[in-house]
Amino acid sequence: MNGTTTRLRSPPPTNGHFSNGAIPHRPDSPDMIKKRSSVPSANGGNICCGGVRNAHFLKWTAADVLGLPLHHPVPCVFAASLLFFMAVEYTLSMIPSSAQPFDLGFVATTNLHRLLAARPALNTLLAGLNTVYVGMQTTYIIWTWVIEGRPRATISALFMFTCRGILGYATQLPLPQEFLGSGADFPVGNVSFFLFYSGHVAASVIASLDMKRMQRWGLAYTFDFLNVLQAIRLLTTRGHYTIDLAVGVGAGMLFDSLAGKYVDTKKTLCT
Repeated sequence: MNGTTTRLRSPPPTNGHFSNGAIPHRPDSPDMIKKRSSVPSANGGNICCGGVRNAHFLKWTAADVLGLPLHHPVPCVFAASLLFFMAVEYTLSMIPSSAQPFDLGFVATTNLHRLLAARPALNTLLAGLNTVYVGMQTTYIIWTWVIEGRPRATISALFMFTCRGILGYATQLPLPQEFLGSGADFPVGNVSFFLFYSGHVAASVIASLDMKRMQRWGLAYTFDFLNVLQAIRLLTTRGHYTIDLAVGVGAGMLFDSLAGKYVDTKKTLCT
């Protein structure tokens, strides 16, 4: 109006968009800049050589190497164990096919085995108590689902026993010659049962983990203690090899974790 020209300007961007619909480019974060600078460019020639030049170990200092046992003792112990057992593996002779398997747990429980072999009544009593403990495991695992409405432990046990049946049938290990059977044991009588892996131990671990999640510490520690006694008895009676018991512990932890992921997935889908 007064002879001057008014310059029209676009309004400031709203919601991170310009008026023409374009999305403004945000500057890279320091972490992203560092990551991009450490990755060799595809136009720089040989990617492999670029990766070697930027290898992580080239940034290690003498202090990093010397401080490794101090700051990461557990991996260092595992590394030393790896070297030790590699040496053991290549110095021990293989067990002949005509001989019984060597089991360190059997060696450690030799005196207890002789005691139970000489006292069948005591063997039957311990077998009966172990069967009661198995009933306690089963009752608790079913209780958590039927009464408390928490199916994780039950699903975990179903996963575990299914996998045990598959593996036990796939590799049917021979029953140790010194096996001390009892009519009060479970499975009852001298029926065929799978040795690998121990369902007794795995179910006890599943129940104990559920108790700890619910902060039932006294009951959980009681189950852990009884599980140790159960493992000693199974070795003493030659009902399981040591590897069966060790894998049983790992199986209980594994299938409890898998059942937890399954339950969480179902909850997510339902929400």
